Amino acid sequence: MPRFITITNLSRKIEQPARVGYADSFLDRLRGLMFRSRLDPNEGLLLVEKRDSRLDTSIHMFFVPFDLAVFWIKSDKTVVDKVIAKSWKPAYFPKADAKYTLEIHPDRWGDYEIGDKVEFNDA
Repeated sequence: MPRFITITNLSRKIEQPARVGYADSFLDRLRGLMFRSRLDPNEGLLLVEKRDSRLDTSIHMFFVPFDLAVFWIKSDKTVVDKVIAKSWKPAYFPKADAKYTLEIHPDRWGDYEIGDKVEFNDA
C-alpha cells in the first residue's frame, strides 16, 4: 500500500489539491488503478520511476473501467504532458521524458497545465 501525498500546483492555485498514493515500488506501479470499480474526484495515484523516460512512464488502461486525467511530470517537477486516458485503451506515452505519472479523476483535468511547476507534500 503506497503512502499518501498531496500535489500542489505552484503555478496556479488549486482549491483542494488531490490526495494521491505515492507508488514507487514495482508492485504498486504494476497494480496501479486496475480492478477498481470507481475513483473519487480527490483520489489518484502518482507512479514514480527511477529516471526520466518516455518508455518507463508509458501506461495502459486495461482493466481500468473508467477514464483518467493523466499528467506526466519530469524530475524537476514540471508538467511535460497531459491526456485524458480512455478506459481499456492499450497504451499512452508522454511526448517528453518524465519521471512521474499522475493518474487522477478526469474532473481534475484543469488542475495542471503543461509547463506548471508542482510540489509533493506528505498528506
